[in-house]
Amino acid sequence: MTILCFGDSNTHGTMPMPSLDFEGRFGHEARWPSVLAKATGHEVINEGHPGRTTVHDDPMSGPHRNGLTVLPALLESHKPLDLVIVKLGTNDLKHCFHVSAHDIAFCLERLANVIRTQAPKAKILIVAPPPILEQGCLAQMFSEGAAKSRQLAPAIEAMCQRTGLNFFDAGAHVQVSPVDGIHYDAEAQVTLGLALADAVRDILA
Repeated sequence: MTILCFGDSNTHGTMPMPSLDFEGRFGHEARWPSVLAKATGHEVINEGHPGRTTVHDDPMSGPHRNGLTVLPALLESHKPLDLVIVKLGTNDLKHCFHVSAHDIAFCLERLANVIRTQAPKAKILIVAPPPILEQGCLAQMFSEGAAKSRQLAPAIEAMCQRTGLNFFDAGAHVQVSPVDGIHYDAEAQVTLGLALADAVRDILA
């Protein structure tokens, strides 16, 4: 079985950032997609890109971080796929985008529709990110995002129920690091990978 993990910095393995110029990344085996691969025995492709949004062009970091723009090429280059795990939404909480939790859920639905069109045989798992904290070096960038982030899981779950998509609430298993309020520490990476392994086994059974 081949699984594509389509995500942002927390899929990439970015460490909690004590400063904006910090560029630490967990080793390959410590990232949750690698933990998932080891636990399930499946081929897991890590397509995590720091700063990636669902459908938005970031005015500061560029349009290449728009998930809707890059997803078609990734689906094509990695086919055939048995499962696509979409774990996005955190970067949509940036103050510059001014979108609601409902908006983010709708954007994730747009991504799922692309997958259904381009990879119709692949199953889809939408992962709601855990709530963020407005603290540390990223607090200003995510101003007013914490309250919206607490509404994400219910909004995404409702969308998944309506559209028949598989849903997973990462916030039921892990929390963000207090260092920057966005990224996961090493323990959370492992915890998430193992929790997702259980969900993936059920989906691919």
